[in-house]
Amino acid sequence: MIEQEEQGIDFGKLAGMLKRRIGWIIIPAILGPLIAIGITHKITPRYESQAFVLVEEPKVPDKFVASVITNQLDVRLMTLKEQILSRSRLEPIITSLSLYADQPKLSMEEKVDLLRGAIDVRVIKPDGSNRVPSGFYIIALASKAQTAQDVCSQILSMFMDENLKVRQQQAAGTTAFLSDQLDEAKRNLDQQDAKLADFKRHYFGQLPTDEQRNLEMLNSTRTRLEAVTQELSTAQQQKIVQESLLTQQLKARTATTETGAAPIDLQKQLASMQDQLATLSSRYTAEHPDVIKLKAQIANLKQQLANAPPPTSEPKDDASIDSPEIRQTRTAIRLVDENIRAKRAEQARLTQEVGALQGRLQLSPAVEEQYKALTRDYDTALKFYDDLLSKKTQSEMATDLEKRQEGEQFRLVDAPDLPLKPEFPNRMKFALGGLGGGLALGLLLAWTRERSQNYLRTEEDVIYELDLPVLIALPDISKKSTRSVYGTPVH
Repeated sequence: MIEQEEQGIDFGKLAGMLKRRIGWIIIPAILGPLIAIGITHKITPRYESQAFVLVEEPKVPDKFVASVITNQLDVRLMTLKEQILSRSRLEPIITSLSLYADQPKLSMEEKVDLLRGAIDVRVIKPDGSNRVPSGFYIIALASKAQTAQDVCSQILSMFMDENLKVRQQQAAGTTAFLSDQLDEAKRNLDQQDAKLADFKRHYFGQLPTDEQRNLEMLNSTRTRLEAVTQELSTAQQQKIVQESLLTQQLKARTATTETGAAPIDLQKQLASMQDQLATLSSRYTAEHPDVIKLKAQIANLKQQLANAPPPTSEPKDDASIDSPEIRQTRTAIRLVDENIRAKRAEQARLTQEVGALQGRLQLSPAVEEQYKALTRDYDTALKFYDDLLSKKTQSEMATDLEKRQEGEQFRLVDAPDLPLKPEFPNRMKFALGGLGGGLALGLLLAWTRERSQNYLRTEEDVIYELDLPVLIALPDISKKSTRSVYGTPVH
């Protein structure tokens, strides 16, 4: 028993206390509800009347006619609420219904504040989500049922009328604004078009729009010029080779005249090597191994020809004693010269054409920048005009829908009801609250009274208070059966 008391609540003692102090508990439990119900008769009742309005979707889908009313419904409802609950709207209701007539000391401002606090608008959203609201409740509170219904009806009428009025005004205002903006955009577009046309006439043929055609011609001319330049370079190399060969042939002829014997084999070998060098030079660069090797052989052969015995007198360059090889070399040099002159003339002509095309392509920075600015301004003005025209058309259709009342509409589902009983105070809730409070107070009083009387009521109390070892315990023989402090049954 002692261990049970230390471990938790002794329900036996608690039951004994409830039995002894039942009067302390019952009396507050009875008085609590009675007092609470009495209080409710002293409180001014508050009746609640409410109406439910459903928000209907537009009859024409948005993908066909976009609405000009872009504000969210809950935002628009709050805006309508602020407008309707303004002093200028509530004062006529207070005057017409004689509200707060029993409180003559209240000023009109205080009456407006009281009425504003008695009106509420609750938005209903599907499944409690953040989707578009499906409707809303209008709730009005008053001290009389009929007054609550009348206030709710007038507030509801204001919401319905104001919503329709605001939607039509906003749609018409949007259309009028877009019409003014469209006229201004048309004048700006005409000005930009005139500026661009005048600029094109002034710089005809030099506009960036001709760039692609001129660029193609320039690329073709440059390609031909590069080919002619390459051909001219090849012809000049051939002339150098032929002139070198002619020089060697003339030296060989002079040596033959002096010594009576010409190194014919060396001359032929040198001419063959020089032809090979010309061929290789047209294909490879001067650093190519074959070119370097052939140049070394030619230099060696030229050294051999140079070591021939010098002539005793200055020979005459007489074409009558030229050998067939010398005449062939001279003819080749003349043909090369004619080819070089033709290539140079063609190169000069192509260079002039390239310069002319480049001049046509290269506009001055100021002209090009001006053209870009004019084009950009014109494109911007045209895009802005087209966008405004489309928006104005959409706005006109949306305005027509609002006038026909085929857009988003408020439909009354539940009219303001006439409350049969007050919403506050709820006598049942007050009675239950009084009962709970009385029971709590009774238990507190019983516990306080029990604690204030320090009686020894059980064996455990005696053992606990004396704090002495128990040698033996005698049971109460007046009972048929009891239990010792050690838990052994005694009969």
